[in-house]
Amino acid sequence: MFDAPSWAERLGGELFLAQPYFRSHLVVRGKPDDFTDLISWPTLNQVIATHRLEPPRLRLSQGGEMVPLRRYAVPVTTRRATVWHRIQPAELHARIREGASLVVDSIDEIHGPITAAAEGLERFLRTPVQANAYASWTATEGFGTHWDDHDVVVCQVEGAKRWRIYGPTRQAPTWRDTDTPQVPDGEPLADIVLNQGDTLYLPRGWWHAVTADQGAPSLHLTFGLTTQTGADLMTWVIDQLRGDVRFRTDVPRFDTPTAQSAYVTKLREAIVTVLDDPAVTERWARSLDTTHHGRPYASLPHLDQVPADPDLTVRLTCPRARLDQHPQTGEWTLAAAGTAWDFAAPAGPLLTRLATGQLATLGELAHQTGLPVADTAALLTVLVQGQAAAVSGACR
Repeated sequence: MFDAPSWAERLGGELFLAQPYFRSHLVVRGKPDDFTDLISWPTLNQVIATHRLEPPRLRLSQGGEMVPLRRYAVPVTTRRATVWHRIQPAELHARIREGASLVVDSIDEIHGPITAAAEGLERFLRTPVQANAYASWTATEGFGTHWDDHDVVVCQVEGAKRWRIYGPTRQAPTWRDTDTPQVPDGEPLADIVLNQGDTLYLPRGWWHAVTADQGAPSLHLTFGLTTQTGADLMTWVIDQLRGDVRFRTDVPRFDTPTAQSAYVTKLREAIVTVLDDPAVTERWARSLDTTHHGRPYASLPHLDQVPADPDLTVRLTCPRARLDQHPQTGEWTLAAAGTAWDFAAPAGPLLTRLATGQLATLGELAHQTGLPVADTAALLTVLVQGQAAAVSGACR
């Protein structure tokens, strides 16, 4: 299972956060079976066969361009007059033989093991994660030499792939940028082959060209990390100031230059007051973590109270939930999905277990806390109704 501790161990833990993260690429050599539990060729075939994956969710790319959908899928009109595109396997194979690469976006929303791995990486790096699957068969570049506007963690599942890494030509480019990075000149900074079980970390803005030129089909997962920039921090700061009368006052666009200058001075003073707080980045980070909605796990068929069934499986649905214990009272506060709940000290083992991302049964949690199963179910009902947890299991 790729939970937060296993991701930390693979990438280097605190050393990774202090050195390569945001700054440079990193290659971690692994064992051939490191990622075989996440996805396989049969799994990919099953995903294509059982999901309506409209472009760009499923797409073919060759030479940096998307292959027209009509070349590997046909439109199908349902009785409800909706249109979707059915993949034609023979045509899909033909386009791939011609050099196209296959992409399935957000496969973490489809396949459970990848979901769990994405959640574990999110717990470690404290940022939302999306996983895409990439399959390639030839030395033709599916995407050309390009850069991404987000950091990536690449896991080579099957075969091997060659990565030519050129480094950035613009510091920290973003998807809403004022300038476009220039295409790099010269030889790459690194020319590496990822073999089965290897991992690559690449910061955003680093140019790269990727080919499956090692003589075998390649299947890899790319975990994309949501970018969090100074612009995002300032957007949060402005949101915090919406209650300040200085920010609610109309801009005096028709007043004298002196009045306009005085108005801007008041805005500046308000912003500086917030930024002068040494803990402002931690407050911002906590706000991001505790308001993020997580994944929309439902608890069907349990619509109201969580039943006192010790065999029910329980999960926390917000990977970046914050759990704090109050040193003087021993009470616990769990903040997630925009809500904070206070619990008595005996609930600590239950909450700590959930916060790790590990699945547990209601019976196991009751045993850990020493609470009756019925009381444990009542506690979890609060979290389920607050959209921070979910349970699964049959009605009795």
